[in-house]
Amino acid sequence: MNIHIRALDERDPIIISQAFTEQGWDKPVELYLRYLEEQKQGTRVSLVAEADHQFAGYVNVLWHSHYPFFQDQGIPEINDFNVLIKYRRQGIGSMLMNRAEEVIKERSDVAGIGVGLFSDYGHAQILYAKRGYVPDGQGIYDGHGHKYLRYGDPLVVNDDVALYLTKSLT
Repeated sequence: MNIHIRALDERDPIIISQAFTEQGWDKPVELYLRYLEEQKQGTRVSLVAEADHQFAGYVNVLWHSHYPFFQDQGIPEINDFNVLIKYRRQGIGSMLMNRAEEVIKERSDVAGIGVGLFSDYGHAQILYAKRGYVPDGQGIYDGHGHKYLRYGDPLVVNDDVALYLTKSLT
């Protein structure tokens, strides 16, 4: 299989959205149009993986994370990392992560990433640990409520609740 990593371009939003719709995920075209605009503005780098010229996955680098600890520390964030189910376990995710880390290393010695807490994120949790990402020590963050969780806080576990990790790139 020939795998190629490149920057998101104008033809991608519809292709990506349709590919995720086909596997039952709601990823609207507007999301990728926003990514494309933010990439043009220089606030995001969106990387696309193709396997034998077919869309296989993507990852983003946010130069200014929305996560408070990364904002305060100036840590770029690897964000919204997805590989289509049919392309998983073939090295595509690792190639995307390698390239994202290379992009970050051009500006920072540290990369950050958030990971969900429930089983849907199990493969990502394992991948990040194997790649050397460790918890940032800030605890669990609720992105929807914009707060760090404390003992006894009520919680609805969803995609907005994450543990954030960092990795030294030196």
